[in-house]
Amino acid sequence: MKSRQKEILLDGFGRKVNNLRISVTDRCNFRCRYCMPEDGTKWFRKHELLSFEEIARLVQLFAELGISHIRLTGGEPLMRRDLHVLVGMVAAVKGIVDIALTTNGFFLAEQAESLVSSGLCRINVSLDSLDPMRFSGIVRRDYMHEVNQGLEAAGKLGLRPIKLNVVLMRGVNDNEMMDFVRLAESKPYVVRFIEFMPVGPDNGWSMQSVIFTKEIIGRMKDAGVELHPIGYRGAQPACRYSLGDGRGEVGFISPVSDPFCSSCNRVRITSDGKLRACLFSSHETDLKQLLRNGAPDEEIKNVIAGTVLKKEAGHLINRQGFRKPERTMSQIGG
Repeated sequence: MKSRQKEILLDGFGRKVNNLRISVTDRCNFRCRYCMPEDGTKWFRKHELLSFEEIARLVQLFAELGISHIRLTGGEPLMRRDLHVLVGMVAAVKGIVDIALTTNGFFLAEQAESLVSSGLCRINVSLDSLDPMRFSGIVRRDYMHEVNQGLEAAGKLGLRPIKLNVVLMRGVNDNEMMDFVRLAESKPYVVRFIEFMPVGPDNGWSMQSVIFTKEIIGRMKDAGVELHPIGYRGAQPACRYSLGDGRGEVGFISPVSDPFCSSCNRVRITSDGKLRACLFSSHETDLKQLLRNGAPDEEIKNVIAGTVLKKEAGHLINRQGFRKPERTMSQIGG
């Protein structure tokens, strides 16, 4: 008897999807200017969120469809109580080879050890400024000390890589480029510069506020930074470069000037259980309703495959027909 061939998730453009981002909560203790309003946000109630058991079941079904990489996001995912329990549940799913976490770092010092022991492989920490005053202005909270403690804790545990996500905004933090380069040279951090994206109904985005990757690289080279390309980007969003002396790495994610849509391998689930094939998609598929209505596994897998098949060719940022998502980034999942 032949063994069943492993299924592969393909979209309508032949792209293989093997990466799933799961938002575990829409809540966040920061109020980053490019992500969410300072006040007035209505949070999901507990029963509106997917339970750990529901998330684990979906991971199992996605794994059977060929998903191998999971990223847990929010909101701030570490605000979800006992997140390490979910990490352990996901790590136990056959076929899952990598579990990553995107966090603001505030709770990392107290939770890093339990997360790593439960199976967490990698972390990304959002850090848009190294200056305490500017940091507080961007996130609207005076929490830099706690973030630094979290990074130190992750480093001592040997968690690698530790990636720092830096959203550069013209006139806000673009004068800190070299500070971040020096940090990448001196600490076990991979710094990734991300172009400012129009996510959410009112995040202050304009083309004038975006610093294209080409300009960032040019400014670095003018400052004497040697950048050496590392391999082929493939399905990864970042173009990677090693620094001239071999110590340190930086990356550039260019969703506005050079999107990686043609090789995108990811889909995402919002914290209230909606499957989105693209961050900027105007369509969502309600997986939570299927779960809670008792749908069998095969039906859910067919719905997932159907949604992935309709994955958009790409977003239309800075092109005719583009529409901002109605939800904020914290509601969709970072």
